[in-house]
Amino acid sequence: MQGARFAFGPFVLDPDAGTLFRGGEPVAVGHRGVGLLAALVGRAGEIVAKAELMEAAWPGMAVEEGNLTVQIAQLRKLLGPAEGGGEWISTVPRIGYRFLGAVRPLAGAKQKFLPLPDKPSIAVLPFVHVGSELDQGFFADGLTEDLITDLSRMPGLFVIARNSSFAYRGKAMDVRDIAGELGVRYLLNGSARRAAGRVRINAQLVDAATGEHLWAERFDRGLDDIFAVQDEVTGKIVEALLGRLRPPLPRNRPKNLEAYDLCVRARTLMDDAPQAARETQLMLRRAIALDPGYAEAHRWLALNHWMGWVHSGGPTEADRAIALELARRAVALDANDAGCRWVLAYLLAYERSFADADAEFEKALALDPNEADTWAALSDIRVLAGRIDEGLAHIGKAFRLNPFPASWYYLTLGQAQYAARDYEAVVETLRKEETYRTSSRRFLAAGLAQLGRLEEARAEVDLFLVANPQFTISHWAAMEPFRDEATLAHFIDGYRKAGFPE
Repeated sequence: MQGARFAFGPFVLDPDAGTLFRGGEPVAVGHRGVGLLAALVGRAGEIVAKAELMEAAWPGMAVEEGNLTVQIAQLRKLLGPAEGGGEWISTVPRIGYRFLGAVRPLAGAKQKFLPLPDKPSIAVLPFVHVGSELDQGFFADGLTEDLITDLSRMPGLFVIARNSSFAYRGKAMDVRDIAGELGVRYLLNGSARRAAGRVRINAQLVDAATGEHLWAERFDRGLDDIFAVQDEVTGKIVEALLGRLRPPLPRNRPKNLEAYDLCVRARTLMDDAPQAARETQLMLRRAIALDPGYAEAHRWLALNHWMGWVHSGGPTEADRAIALELARRAVALDANDAGCRWVLAYLLAYERSFADADAEFEKALALDPNEADTWAALSDIRVLAGRIDEGLAHIGKAFRLNPFPASWYYLTLGQAQYAARDYEAVVETLRKEETYRTSSRRFLAAGLAQLGRLEEARAEVDLFLVANPQFTISHWAAMEPFRDEATLAHFIDGYRKAGFPE
């Protein structure tokens, strides 16, 4: 039911906006979690079959049932115990799930809209895949991601990041509401289909303030022309918004479409199922085997290796070397890719090659000032260097470009707030964060300890150590790339007060 909102306990769910609020504050739940919760809450007290729930969270996609189990577990952790100590979501063995809480329908009040930037601003909504084949869904996702990347590299545009654009997948909403929530003037949407060696793309550019279609076109080409079509669409959009066509810097394009599909699938897994690190790695290795010159596959594999060790109690020398080698190779293959540059910069900082890291961050931002992940990663490194105000400004910029980000943005923001000694803000921020990112609990515990809330802090320490049993303060301090002794001492003080092992 479009426009419907639901209240239960301290929560308000707005399915159309893709948001969940606790006590008036937004909760960082992914778009699949919102889809599942909406399906359950909309039929509170009834049994909702697994197939229905999987269609709600993964419309038109064939996924393993284990993904549903993981998402339900994350929702339960996020919601916590229901009033009276029960559970919000119960399992009906072999059939499905049921929402047990009392639900109150609410009027469809809208959240506040973000102000417009001082330059033409645009979001690329997920292109709809036409057809029932699973591969077409990934193809449409890849097309959307590439258009976002191409537009964000154009001087003079403000472009919303991928995570936030994909939060609107499958939602029937007024373009004015979407544009208002993202704080942009223009929206690009469309559809894509590929079959029998050909690709058909329909694209429309809409002025959300007036509802006017500024440009629309249909492309019917051979599949080998897909990247030329992307360049043409980008050129048309830039010409419509800026009144002139600027040639973009050349990009490293894949030469093998199977490698391209594998990279898109791996990218989706990294967002939706971070626990599937091994599956992601195998996909990316296969993509590189098929197309050794594909820079983006090297970039994501480097990040996959880094994510695999950074939260697991410490990197092995082999893992660190592999991640850094892959990141260097990605930049060598495509020196104009800001994403490859920031990944290399981040890894260099962890190797304490600070001058090289700073230079790579600078190049990344020059290539693409709309790359939200660059600003978020740079925030982390600036805070550890004691440049706390810069760190807070950078993560603020990242959130503006990516209003519905991956949960590591909340970890980065919480770290910056802790460094600034704003402990109340730390607690508020990190209790919004998606619960599978247990690494943020260390900052939450330290913030609670500094507020004198030691019982809560120790509970967070216990939860953190379940997932990170090898963690010690001394090992963490040696691993993190601090450049400022006073900032390091401040974090250690909070960890000790919280009760982390030395």
